Amino acid sequence: MTPSAASSGPGAPGLDIPAVTVTPGDIATTSLTVRNDSDIVEAYDLKVVGDCAAWTTVEPERVSLYPGTSETVTLRLAPPRSPEIRAGETPLGVRVLPNEHPESVKVLETTVHVGEFRELKTELAPRRRRGWLRGRYLLAVRNQGNTPVQVRFAPGQAGEELGFAFAPAEPKLEPGESTEVRLRVRTAKPVWFGNPVVWPFTVDTRETGEQEETAEARWDDPVVRPPLDAEFVQIPIFPKWLLAVLAALLALLLAWFALVRPAVRSAAEEAATEAVRPRTTPAAGQAGGESPGTGTNNRPGGGQKSGAATGSGGGSSAEGGTTTGAGQQSSATIDLKTGTGQTKTGTYKVPEKSVFGVTDIVVANFQGDEGVMTITFGDRKITTIALETFRNQDYHWVTPIKISENDTVTINVTCTKPGTPATGRQAQECHEVLNVSGILSRTTE
Repeated sequence: MTPSAASSGPGAPGLDIPAVTVTPGDIATTSLTVRNDSDIVEAYDLKVVGDCAAWTTVEPERVSLYPGTSETVTLRLAPPRSPEIRAGETPLGVRVLPNEHPESVKVLETTVHVGEFRELKTELAPRRRRGWLRGRYLLAVRNQGNTPVQVRFAPGQAGEELGFAFAPAEPKLEPGESTEVRLRVRTAKPVWFGNPVVWPFTVDTRETGEQEETAEARWDDPVVRPPLDAEFVQIPIFPKWLLAVLAALLALLLAWFALVRPAVRSAAEEAATEAVRPRTTPAAGQAGGESPGTGTNNRPGGGQKSGAATGSGGGSSAEGGTTTGAGQQSSATIDLKTGTGQTKTGTYKVPEKSVFGVTDIVVANFQGDEGVMTITFGDRKITTIALETFRNQDYHWVTPIKISENDTVTINVTCTKPGTPATGRQAQECHEVLNVSGILSRTTE
């Protein structure tokens, strides 16, 4: 740029410097003419002062002039593309210091017009979000230009399946200022079953008002960033494996009603019929061929005397005795308490000259204790069950299990953890009850 003509007074250097306009990121130059109007050889040191000194240089920084001569120096302005270099007018000063006459120092001031530039930096995190109906994102926006801007956001999606909400919707940013905007993405309807659905979308950051029009006019600006790409993955409400489970449960239910339930009902009816079928208890006299309750006079065709019916040795039991009569119903209860980590045994002993035909047992674990219980009839183990699998449980036999005299019904309990009874407070020890019932019959040797 050619400076306008201007000169200083006699004996002082002539300083000519015009105003200059520069845009951050670009380079602008202007010139300054130094003239020696004195009558001696003089050297001048030139230095830039003021707000522009950090990015302005003078070339050369020192000149030596004979009387009546002049030299033009160049001022190079190279402001960085930074929000710290605000747009507007900034003063520029050049100090000219004569070496021989330092008291004649001069400072020339002029104005630098700093041009505007706009640059927005945006980041979206995360780029991929999963959810049933909605997803939350965080949009970071920074104004890296040198002028205040108010921004708005333009989401883009191929269809109309997604809804978008920004908070705040149109933030205003000073140069170098940053803000975080919350983005909520919501789908119109849920996906009940099947595979996840991927909804891609974009987010574009723009300036509002007149600033937006200026930005659109400069569409070829190299700092314009493309829209941000993101995805919302909509997962189904019910996973795919749940369909397989429901189908399997439905198949089992149909199989139960079609196959298993009729078979169970038939077996139960047969067992009930067998249980109520009248039985004849053999008496001692039956071994000789008599019917119960008959003597010689009632036996068809005559026969033995009635006294011989009780003297025979027929009808022996498994223990070698003979049952006298049908016996009577009897039951016994074993109530056992066991400390934590301990093992205890409870028994019921069959009386002498008796046989106990067990048909039913009921086991009660009313506290919900944890541990193991083993039930034994004499030297025969009937069952071993885990306490935590039941509260009340019963067993029944159509054919009685006979226990000989002096043998025992035994329960062996190992207590792992006492349960909680109806009081709501955990018990200090395990508590189990066994009730055994059946027919107690007398025997003879």
